[in-house]
Amino acid sequence: MTRPRRRRLLTTIAGIVLVCFASHAPAIEIEGLVSDVQDGDTITLAKLDESYRVRLVDIDAPELAQAFGKESRTSLREMCLFKVATIDTHGEDRFGRTLARVKCAGVDANAEQVRRGMAWVFIRYAPKGSPLYTLEAEARATRRGLWSEQDPTAP
Repeated sequence: MTRPRRRRLLTTIAGIVLVCFASHAPAIEIEGLVSDVQDGDTITLAKLDESYRVRLVDIDAPELAQAFGKESRTSLREMCLFKVATIDTHGEDRFGRTLARVKCAGVDANAEQVRRGMAWVFIRYAPKGSPLYTLEAEARATRRGLWSEQDPTAP
């Protein structure tokens, strides 16, 4: 094997190993108070000396200007605003928000938003076996929330 081929092979292997370890990095659990709800899938979690802008992982809520955008935000506000929440982090998105599963007063906010028909499952990121798909199918079948629309438009 030539030196350049060998170097490319080693670089490729190193990259694969790095991706494997990075994707299996343990989630960090953080507890705080939800101080703001920006929309149906973004909150601010406040601690004594810092705050986190948190994007609920694996779901996608309508934008505020879309049908059910304001209702989705209201749903998340009722569930989380000024309540103690625990987040299990899953990294950051391209906007620097912390990606996380969010539990507000013990309620899984990610799943509840989908169950209420206030968010889609984010197919691009949610694992194939996620229970969120079943919750979305039930919301569609019963025409809850955004599924009451004839043809809801994804964000």
